[in-house]
Amino acid sequence: MTLVTVLNTGLDDFLAWAETRQGGGALPARPADAVLTLLALRGADRRAGVPEPTPQLLHRVLHEDLPVLFEPTEEERAALPGVLTALADRVRAANRLNAKRHARLLDAVQEALPEFDRVMDAPFHLTWPRWYARLLHAAGVDTADPEAVRAWLDAYARGPRAARAPLPAGITRAHLAGRTLAARAVLTEAALEAAARDTEAPSPAGPLLPEPLTEAARPDEVERLAAELSDRWTAAGLSEALAGPYADLAPGPESLPHSDLADRMLDEHLDYYGYSGYPLPPPLTLPDPDEIRGLLHAAPLPAALAEGADDDLRELAERCGFPGPATTVWTEGTPQELTELAADILAVTVERVAAEAGPDDEYALDAAHLLYTLYERGGTADSVARKASDVAGWQVVPELEDAPVRVPDTAPDAYETPSPEDLSELLGLPGVTETDRERLDSHAHALAALIDRLAETGCVFRTGDAYGLTPLGNAVMRHVFTAGDVAAPDRETVAGWDAAETVVAVQFWPPAIAAETLTRWTADRGGTDEAWEELLNAVSATHTAAAPLLLSTLFGHLDLAGIPSGPLRTAVGDPVIGAYAHRLLEARKEAPPVEEVPLSARAVLLVSELHRFWMEDMRASLAAAAGEEEPEPGAATLAEAFDTVAAAWPGGAASLLPAMAAADPPGSLPVLRALRDVHPDGRVRDLAGHAAKAAERRLPAHSTPADRHH
Repeated sequence: MTLVTVLNTGLDDFLAWAETRQGGGALPARPADAVLTLLALRGADRRAGVPEPTPQLLHRVLHEDLPVLFEPTEEERAALPGVLTALADRVRAANRLNAKRHARLLDAVQEALPEFDRVMDAPFHLTWPRWYARLLHAAGVDTADPEAVRAWLDAYARGPRAARAPLPAGITRAHLAGRTLAARAVLTEAALEAAARDTEAPSPAGPLLPEPLTEAARPDEVERLAAELSDRWTAAGLSEALAGPYADLAPGPESLPHSDLADRMLDEHLDYYGYSGYPLPPPLTLPDPDEIRGLLHAAPLPAALAEGADDDLRELAERCGFPGPATTVWTEGTPQELTELAADILAVTVERVAAEAGPDDEYALDAAHLLYTLYERGGTADSVARKASDVAGWQVVPELEDAPVRVPDTAPDAYETPSPEDLSELLGLPGVTETDRERLDSHAHALAALIDRLAETGCVFRTGDAYGLTPLGNAVMRHVFTAGDVAAPDRETVAGWDAAETVVAVQFWPPAIAAETLTRWTADRGGTDEAWEELLNAVSATHTAAAPLLLSTLFGHLDLAGIPSGPLRTAVGDPVIGAYAHRLLEARKEAPPVEEVPLSARAVLLVSELHRFWMEDMRASLAAAAGEEEPEPGAATLAEAFDTVAAAWPGGAASLLPAMAAADPPGSLPVLRALRDVHPDGRVRDLAGHAAKAAERRLPAHSTPADRHH
C-alpha cells in the first residue's frame, strides 16, 4: 500500500455514491482522484466526507495545479465537468451547502472551465511527465501498467533520434525542465503544508495522511508522495524511470547549462523593453538545419570537447555532457539537439570567462550582454573600437551606434585598433588623433580578447575590427532566447505579420534592419502604394495614449526604406501623422501647403519637438547639479521654444496647450508640467496647468507618463 492509496480524500466513497445516485453513472477515477487530492492538499474542508470545493480553490486547482500535474485522456478530460458537478452535489447532499451556495458553486465551475481548457492546451504548461504521458496515450500504452510504460520508454530511447516526437512549436527542453521542477516543488510544498495541518490543526474528518510524519522523515516521505501522485496522474513508474535509466529523455535544468544563459537573456530583454513579448529583429542569416552539424564540428572548442578534453577543459566538458549524453548528440543528434548542445557550450564558456576574470578585466563580466547586443542588431556586424569607445567615455554619433560595419575578407589574427582616420569615420568624430587612438587601444584590445574567447565556440567571429554572430551563433542565440521566453521570430514569421504588428516592432530596431523589414513587407505585398498606405494607416491607428509610438523614429525608418511620395501625400490629411508625412515630403521638396495638415496632426509633431527641448533642459539641470553648480531656474530653452511655436499657432498658447494635451497625452504631460512650473508668463503657467490635468485624465488607468523620445 502506498501513501497515495491511503490519503483520506473520500475518493472510493465518492465514486460509489456517484455511480448509485439517481441519474448518475460511473465517474473516471483518475480525474476524480486528481481533483479531490489537490483540493485536500490545498486545505479544503473535508467534513462532507470529501474535500469541499470553493470558487477560489476551484480556480487554483483548475488553472494552476491540474495544467502542470495531470495529463488526461480525451475521455477523462471530457468527463471532468461531470466530476466537478458531482462533487458539488455530494457536498450539497451532506448538508454542507445550502441551495444558494450550491448554485453559486456550480456557476463557478462553468465559469472556470473555459480557462481550464485554455491553460491545459497551452504548451508552456507542459512538463516531462505530462509530455511522456501524452505520447504514451497516443501510442495506446496502458499508463497504469509500469512494465508497459517502461517497455515503451526503452524502445523510444533506443529508436532513431530523428523519429522522436518534436516538442510543440516554441517549446524547448529547457522549458519542460524548468516547468517540471516548478511543478514538483508546488506538489511537495502543498504536501508539506498538509502534513503540518494534520499535526497543528487536525480536521474533524481525520488526518489527510495515514500517520504523522516525523521531522526527520518528512522530506523523504513527501518527495515519495509527490512522485506517487505524479505517476498516478500521468503514467505509472514514470517518475522513477525518468530519474533513473531514462534520465536523458527528461533532463533537468542542471543538465542544460544554457538555461542560465536563457534567464540572463530574459533579464537583459526586460531591462531594455520591460516586456518579454517585444520581438527582437530576426537575424539576416540562419543556417539550414542540415548545416548545423558541420558548423558545430568545425568550431575549435566543441571539437576539442568531443575528442576528449584535457585537464584544463575537463570541467567544461562534463558540464556540457562529454563524455555522456552529449557524445551521442555529437554523432547522432538532430539539428535541434546539436543547436542545444552548441548553446550549452556557449553558456558554459560565458560562465568560465566570468569565473576567470581578474580585477582588471574590463569586459569579462559582460560576455552575456555582448551576445544580447549582437543579436539585437539583427545579426549585423559591429566594430570593436566603436563598442570600446563607450568605456573610454567617447560619444559616438547616434546615427552610427547601430550602423552595420563592413567585414573585410581577411585580416591578421592579432587585433589592431583602427587608424585615427578610420576611427573618425566609425565614430562620426572628426579630428581623432593618434593620442586619442592610444587612449582607446587598451579598451579595444580587452574587448577583442573576450570576443576571441567566445569565437572558439563557433558562435562569434572577429575579422579585424569587425565582429558579430556567425550563422551558427544566430541559430544558437535564437534558441537561447526562445528558452528564455523572449520573442525571437525568424524572417518568415515577421513577413507574415500584419501592418500593426510590423510598425510596433520595428520602431526600436536598428534603422538598417527596420528599413529592410519594411521594404520586404511591402515587396511581399506587391510593393504598391496601397501596401505602403497600409503601413501608414497602421501607424496612425496604433499611436494611442495607451501605446504611443516613436513616430519620428518610424518615419525615419520609412524614409530609409524608400517609401514613395504618393502614400505620404495621401497621409498629409491624417489627423495623427499628417505633419510627419508633410515634413518628409518637405525634405523631398514635394510638400503641399501646410494648411492641408490637420491641426491635431501638427500638435502631435509639436509635442515631439517640444519634448526634445524639455529633455535637453533636464539634462542641463542634472549636469549642473552634478557639478555642484546652481542650476538655472526653470526650463528656459523649452519656454523659448514654446513661445516661438505658440506665436505661429492659430489662437496662440490658449489654443495650443489644450491641443497638445489632446493630441498626445503621455508625451505632452512632462512638457505641460514643466511649462506650468517655470514659464515666465503667469498666464501660460495657468493654461499649462489646466492642460496638464486634461492630459492626465486622458491617460489609461494603468499608465504612467513615460519620459519618451518621440
